[in-house]
Amino acid sequence: MARKLAFINYKGGVSKTSLIVNVAACLAQRGKRVLLCDLDTQSNSSIWLLRIERWNRINMEKRGSVFSIFDPGEERIKDIIVKDVVRDNQGNAQLPGLDLLPTTFNLIDIENEYKIDPQNPHYLIFNEQIREVEDDYDFILYDCPPNILNASQLGIFSADELYVPANPDALSLIGFTLMIEKLLLFYRRSAGFRVPEMGNFARVSGVIFNSIKANVDIGVPKMRMQLRLNQFKKQRLVSNEAKIYDACVRDATIVRRAVTLGLPVCLVESREVAEGVGKDYNDLAEEILAHNVNAIAKASNGAGTTMASAS
Repeated sequence: MARKLAFINYKGGVSKTSLIVNVAACLAQRGKRVLLCDLDTQSNSSIWLLRIERWNRINMEKRGSVFSIFDPGEERIKDIIVKDVVRDNQGNAQLPGLDLLPTTFNLIDIENEYKIDPQNPHYLIFNEQIREVEDDYDFILYDCPPNILNASQLGIFSADELYVPANPDALSLIGFTLMIEKLLLFYRRSAGFRVPEMGNFARVSGVIFNSIKANVDIGVPKMRMQLRLNQFKKQRLVSNEAKIYDACVRDATIVRRAVTLGLPVCLVESREVAEGVGKDYNDLAEEILAHNVNAIAKASNGAGTTMASAS
């Protein structure tokens, strides 16, 4: 069964999309079967990996994206996944094993235009359809927007683990704190729809310092984030195994070049990649592989209290 990881922080501008795209690519390079679900209404992951021409076709047709499963509701996730999404100009797969559930700008309509059935809410529909494909993957990654609104709820409800990308600044710490508060509210509202086979609600498993500028000392921000993480552990609002990841990702111009090329960093051949930010993403993927909080919790009989019941 797939590990399902949602990447989210209540603060925008933390380079979340570059993080999730490149972690997904590094996992696929290791032979893992990976599904990247783009749930951000800005569609950045989809535009990056599909490139603008392929993405535009989906956007214009208003079919074949996440919102299609809700309106008109005639498609299912299993039918709209783009297999081996990274391709060259001749259509040859460049990174087998990395699939994409794409989104387009119409996903914004899930916030206001789409009429949610209170007996069968959007996140339940999404979770049911993800469960149809989860055995096909080792990892399912959710790229969530910086809020806990309807689009984010799709990934959060389905996820087993939450990862918080952060910059070494006070705003990332504030965003993390606010996110925990909003998560608790959502989990309480949606608890009635959770059945035992779904397991507990996802809690924060890790904080990842990302897009770190050259010559920036992250010692103090890391210490402050650790203090807040420790507070949340005592309140049972994050996983007992939650940690700040040792692997930190540096800011690098090669990432912006990779976006332009429609490739993850690992496919942009450069010594800078091998020794710089490419190594950062590789180290992070290795750490995520090793830090399987669900396996750790089961081994220690520590499945514990769900976040929805924590006070």
